[in-house]
Amino acid sequence: MTSLSSTTSNISTPSRSIRIGSRKSQLALIQTYWVQQELQKHFPHICFEVQTMATQGDKILDVALAKIGDKGLFTKELELAMLNQEIDFAVHSLKDLPTRLPEGLVLATVTERENPADALVVHEKHKDKQIDTLPEGAVIGTSSLRRLAQLRHQFPHFTFKDVRGNLNTRMAKLDAGEYDALILAVAGLQRLGMSDRIHQVLPIEVSLYAVGQGALGIECRADDIEVLSLLKAIEHVPTRDRVLAERAFLRELEGGCQVPIGVHTQLNANTLALTGLVASVDGKRLIKDSVIGAVNNAEQLGIQLAQSLREQGAQEILEEIFQTVHRG
Repeated sequence: MTSLSSTTSNISTPSRSIRIGSRKSQLALIQTYWVQQELQKHFPHICFEVQTMATQGDKILDVALAKIGDKGLFTKELELAMLNQEIDFAVHSLKDLPTRLPEGLVLATVTERENPADALVVHEKHKDKQIDTLPEGAVIGTSSLRRLAQLRHQFPHFTFKDVRGNLNTRMAKLDAGEYDALILAVAGLQRLGMSDRIHQVLPIEVSLYAVGQGALGIECRADDIEVLSLLKAIEHVPTRDRVLAERAFLRELEGGCQVPIGVHTQLNANTLALTGLVASVDGKRLIKDSVIGAVNNAEQLGIQLAQSLREQGAQEILEEIFQTVHRG
């Protein structure tokens, strides 16, 4: 991960240590320590300390994510700590951060995005296969309704099975033969030093990625001008523009991170192209559309695309999903 250069001479030395909040998972800590190191490069005279805590999503590992209630599943405890002045900001995988934040908190900075695509990771016996040549009935592990819906749409002959736990746990289950393949985020595998396990990067024709996937979002108190100023040093503006459009799309559809909503964004000079989809969990209905416009109008583009999909029937699909999940 790289950061934009920044002029920092106009930022005064803070009167306190800056406390960074993080989940305890291996991936969360790798991401948080990267942010800590980047800030330390810009501000060597400031002390940045990391404080860890477990979130609800970390504690409940035997229930499908969609059935727990996804709003703030991996963020709520960190947000309470910020509001209680126990930490000064929190580092999140941006795909886990709800689009509506608690009053008093803001998305302060977005870092440069890693590859946001999904990856196919296979059992050794399928190393000569790709996603479209895996055998009928192959057991595919994923905890994401977004991935599940798109793959069911493309490959109804596969068997899909939920998989939870940290990445090492999931890999062990795969290698033990519980699954024929897993679908995971390319970015997470890269950050954990597991790039060699990426068997195939799924093309967007197969799987649009999650809103914000591959980027880190840093959340802090809205009134903490000092910390807000520091965090701007590691913001990556092109990534921010892309994810603002994606998050506006998701927010307008009122979908949490555990609904089958996928996106793809592309920047070309001052133009932003945004593709989005909503799918039924069984994969039988999939509504996809695209918009293109000025990058300085990113959020409005997201809203425009959401309204277009809603007019094509997306709202009906989402309502059915919420009713099914909450009944289940």
